Amino acid sequence: MEIIPFTEREIQQLRAETKGTDERIHFNNAGASLPPDVVVETVINYLNEEAVYGGYETEYKYREELDNTYALIARLISAKKDEIAIVENASTAWILAFNGIDFKNGDEVIISEMEYVTNLIGFLNAKKTHGIEIKVIPNDESGNFSLAAFEKAISPKTKLIAVTHIPSTAGGMIPIIEIGKIARNHNILYLLDACQSAGQVPLDVKEIGCDMLAVTGRKYLRAPRGTGFLYVRKEVQNKLKPIFIDGFTAQWVSEDDFKIRDDARRFELYEKNRALTLGLGKAVEYALNIGIDRIWQRVQHLAALMRRQLAEINEVAIHDIGEQKCGIVTFSVTDIDSTVIKNKLAEKQINVSVGKAISTLIYMNKNHLSSVVRASVHYYNTEEEIIVMCSALAAILN
Repeated sequence: MEIIPFTEREIQQLRAETKGTDERIHFNNAGASLPPDVVVETVINYLNEEAVYGGYETEYKYREELDNTYALIARLISAKKDEIAIVENASTAWILAFNGIDFKNGDEVIISEMEYVTNLIGFLNAKKTHGIEIKVIPNDESGNFSLAAFEKAISPKTKLIAVTHIPSTAGGMIPIIEIGKIARNHNILYLLDACQSAGQVPLDVKEIGCDMLAVTGRKYLRAPRGTGFLYVRKEVQNKLKPIFIDGFTAQWVSEDDFKIRDDARRFELYEKNRALTLGLGKAVEYALNIGIDRIWQRVQHLAALMRRQLAEINEVAIHDIGEQKCGIVTFSVTDIDSTVIKNKLAEKQINVSVGKAISTLIYMNKNHLSSVVRASVHYYNTEEEIIVMCSALAAILN
């Protein structure tokens, strides 16, 4: 199917619907994107109604819209509505899934070298408390995840495959569909961290073959901070024990017993921010209306342009690896600390971030990197903004 590219008029309209684009150049979308105005208004309007009519009363009024957020998320990743739990962020989602697994001493977990710090801590904690073994699949010399080494690492003791699709401090991507095929062939649980993926890259959990998927809202989905979701395949839900249980988690309660509800909302607690839930739903709807395939095409175009522009600056080293790259562009500058670069660009109203070694410790240590500058593009960014950033960077170095 042919993907219809963005027109200049459409980009300008999208920017007009995002007030932050008037104030600055925002290349920190992998940290938190600028939300569309309609998302902000949705949250504020809901809070205003709570203040006037009451929290429970406002929730009842918007009960259908709140419930529809689950349907929108399901549509985003080609899942079923009862396979979605709404949580605070991707780390919460990942922790609920990972710690819900009944690990035994000697169980093996296969990971990549690109794992995020929260996940790495989770693996190490399970090693300390349950005696699991951690197998790290290193990238090859070209920076690609080795599927051959991965399949060779699988053994009868392999309990879980847990990988991060797009790492925090590099622009490469893990081949999640190919990993899923191997996981299914061996009937092994597959947990995918899609924190940086959702809203940037098309995700189809059926095609990927993952059992669990963790997502945050604030990054490429352009949702409010404090939002995220967990996908758990229906057939796997009973294999995970809920970490927290309340009257919402339990579907039936007597004085002597209770029964866990039979959908993914068993991984939620009752009390959550309804305004943010509506904001998340509106952000997902906004992305779906644009088209994730179109978003992904433009993000790749802008990121490739940024890498070409940066490569023309002698003192800049680009660190993105692998055959397929995403909207995250990482680089360092000779003899200048990454934080200095970030702060100097901020003085010119240009937002970037610093990726520290701790964020993806195995990868950063392997490549002898203490930090990188991380510039992450989104569809509402422009070619002109990239040129301005690179010109500003060149001026800093002269």
